[in-house]
Amino acid sequence: MNLLRRKLFKAISFYSFLLFFPIKSLYASSKKIINKKLSKEQKDIMFNQGTERAFTSSLLNEKRKGTYHCANCGALLFDSVAKYDSGTGWPSFTEAVPGAFNTKVDYSFGMKRIEYHCATCGAHHGHVFADGPGNTGKRFCNNGLCLIFKPSE
Repeated sequence: MNLLRRKLFKAISFYSFLLFFPIKSLYASSKKIINKKLSKEQKDIMFNQGTERAFTSSLLNEKRKGTYHCANCGALLFDSVAKYDSGTGWPSFTEAVPGAFNTKVDYSFGMKRIEYHCATCGAHHGHVFADGPGNTGKRFCNNGLCLIFKPSE
């Protein structure tokens, strides 16, 4: 009898939770919203964890002062003072704007890497490595197609 009562209580508790918890908001926070203006290559990189070819980004040699934003949602990600030439063929930064990214461990290509995604829209941007210069020692290796550069006025 106690077992039946416990199972009934668990079932009622679960379904009561579903009635009062905003499921739509839970889904919305995990749903990746894709900007319709993105190119096919941008969508592949940002939502299928693709990578652009090295040394093809127009932002690779960008030297002006300004900020870098997510090409999908426009969120601020990097300041130009953090950009440097890593020699890898992708735009690289020593640090991101605080709270700009969420990270996860990526074991693709037979190695352990830290993958980072825009905290606002979930778009994949690249990987962060512990071989960068300066105080942070980090190298945010970013796909250029995932970024929009906005020069300072």
